[in-house]
Amino acid sequence: MQEEPILRIQHLDLWYGENHALKDVALDIPAHRITALIGPSGCGKSTFLRTLNRMNDLIPGIKISGSLTYRGSEIYDPAQDVTPLRKNIGMVFQKPNPFPMSIYDNVAYGPRTHGIRSRVQLDEIVERSLRSAAIWDEVKDRLKKSALGLSGGQQQRLCIARALAAGPDVLLMDESTSALDPISTSKIEDLAMELKKEYTIVIVTHNMQQAVRVSDRTAFFLLGELIECGDTEKMFSQPADKRTEDYITGRFG
Repeated sequence: MQEEPILRIQHLDLWYGENHALKDVALDIPAHRITALIGPSGCGKSTFLRTLNRMNDLIPGIKISGSLTYRGSEIYDPAQDVTPLRKNIGMVFQKPNPFPMSIYDNVAYGPRTHGIRSRVQLDEIVERSLRSAAIWDEVKDRLKKSALGLSGGQQQRLCIARALAAGPDVLLMDESTSALDPISTSKIEDLAMELKKEYTIVIVTHNMQQAVRVSDRTAFFLLGELIECGDTEKMFSQPADKRTEDYITGRFG
């Protein structure tokens, strides 16, 4: 018996004004797996990722139709409170964006906004999140120092720790290694593979090798359409659609 998908998307259409950016997308995202979204620039993969925690709400003139459910409840239900939704479905962006405050305060920020005041509890959450993001040993002696003093790769792992501190269920990563050097990229890939034991991860990547290395499932987008989705290994060795084959073999993109 197959587990229910944690996120289920059916007949999703999205318009930016006149631009029909996502067209009838249907996709199931299984729990405790890494799902990679691939496709050429402007194909809709980041737009799709942002529908999952309603980050697109912030863009004027956007229109969305279809069904997106998280654990069975409709994400775009007018009664849905966006704050707990974004707590459950956290996000790490392309460029590291630590807040201009101490390393400790960056990680404690989310829990504090959700009402946690106890120093003991905050200390625990900060240490656990930094350990989960594989950066505790590098920063444990400088928690009071500004997060802006960290290297790019460390800042990105700090942003992952900050997302984890809110206690999410799902982690969305929007090309979160594209601004990093190969060593930092490799650390974050290893980290993602470790984190999927506890979290469901959806990544957008331009890097096909990265999709092969880290993801369990891959979804290929082209011009706002989901062309195919399936087991990563199978999709890269025997794509079902000629357009997928052309893209992954570098004929276009």
